[in-house]
Amino acid sequence: MKGINRESVIALGLLVFTAIMWAATYEIPNPGYQTMGSEVWPRIVLVGLAVLSLVYLVGSFTGRFAEPEAEGEAHGRGIAAWYGHYRNPLWCFFLFVLFLATMPLLGMLLGGILFVLATLSVIGNNTPRDIATHAAIAVVMVGGMWAIFTFALGVILPEGEILGPW
Repeated sequence: MKGINRESVIALGLLVFTAIMWAATYEIPNPGYQTMGSEVWPRIVLVGLAVLSLVYLVGSFTGRFAEPEAEGEAHGRGIAAWYGHYRNPLWCFFLFVLFLATMPLLGMLLGGILFVLATLSVIGNNTPRDIATHAAIAVVMVGGMWAIFTFALGVILPEGEILGPW
């Protein structure tokens, strides 16, 4: 057992956050006309978060999530080393902000496909075969989720200016 470290504190913080959010689900009003209460889905998500946080906590005590020393040295060598270390998360955040900014124009379907394609291409390989695989994954996964939300669940998703007239 390694003891308390940064990962342990984060895992404990997530567990406290989950407990606070669980308590907040008791404040969700019940409109009275549904068969399942409004608090059910938030609680399902919170149970998943609690389980993952517990796994994280146990792993932090065993040292499973400890950062190797070689990676820790990259932080002290300037902006280029810092960017090299955090390149993928920075690109993912940038692409997500771009996805949100273009949502009114592209809509959920086109914007989601382009976001997934761009993210997979940035963090993955860029050979023509890999880009074709990324495109197939983006179309099938985003198209499938869009179809589930639109047709099965009846959720109205943003159409965008391009697909709005159709």
